[in-house]
Amino acid sequence: MIGMTEATYFILVALMDEPLHGYGIIKRARTQSLGEVDLAVGTLYSALDRLSETGWVLLDREETVNGRPRRYYRITDDGVHAVRAQAARLQRAAALVLRPSGVTSV
Repeated sequence: MIGMTEATYFILVALMDEPLHGYGIIKRARTQSLGEVDLAVGTLYSALDRLSETGWVLLDREETVNGRPRRYYRITDDGVHAVRAQAARLQRAAALVLRPSGVTSV
């Protein structure tokens, strides 16, 4: 999954446990990234549109809260596969850097 942005990665990760509405995705992504990813609303909804087009995310349901529509999104099986493939790629890349090298610093 070369080309998956950090924001996309954490949006998908946020949805792995349960469907969430936009603000819930923003909060969970911020928490799970240890504050590294702070999604703007426009960024989130643009990403959700793209993720819907790829089939990685679907609209789960819509409800009205205080007169305003709240949309809940869920990750699809393809989305789970994509984010897990990205996690494995990142793990392999990190292992290259974190492994003991045996090279002495000069």
